[in-house]
Amino acid sequence: MAGSMTTGIADAKPTLALSADGRFNSAKGHLQMILKSKFPGTIALAAVLAFLAALTSSPARADRCDDLAVQLKNQIDGLSVGKTAANVIYLSHPQAKEISLGCAGRSFSNQLFARANSRKPTPAFIEVVASGAAIIFTLPKDDMLKGATRCIKRMGLIHGDDVATRYRRLDMHCSRTRTDASISISRSTDQ
Repeated sequence: MAGSMTTGIADAKPTLALSADGRFNSAKGHLQMILKSKFPGTIALAAVLAFLAALTSSPARADRCDDLAVQLKNQIDGLSVGKTAANVIYLSHPQAKEISLGCAGRSFSNQLFARANSRKPTPAFIEVVASGAAIIFTLPKDDMLKGATRCIKRMGLIHGDDVATRYRRLDMHCSRTRTDASISISRSTDQ
């Protein structure tokens, strides 16, 4: 008999202490505990509000590039915003044959491209380019005027008709043909 008692005690598995509901030790204990909490309405309301917040869409906001185009239009006299196609916003100004704002891409953050009416750009054209670059790249206008002038004036017999320079961490590329000159100012994405 004594031997049977020891085998009976050794065979019995110890059980965990159960609470009054048995909710802490069961597999569904946490869910039951939440559902039987003192504030079930508050928890359900919070869950519904979180779900609705996830489903509602934020109001439509203009793209950063569109904001820049509007800023350019408001701050440069005579500039008007044209069509947008393939991440390029076409602008127009009386001093330029063509102006465009390139939106962020893989290789650059923003780009300003301008083509002059003549082979030798006028100071008014360079002024428009400098104003636009100052707004787009948030740099002082005097610095942009100096950089654009340096790039345009470098074209000639010594450096040729295709010049690439860097000024204030901006890539400036100036080129000219027999009839016109152009400048492209951009900042690469790694800067």
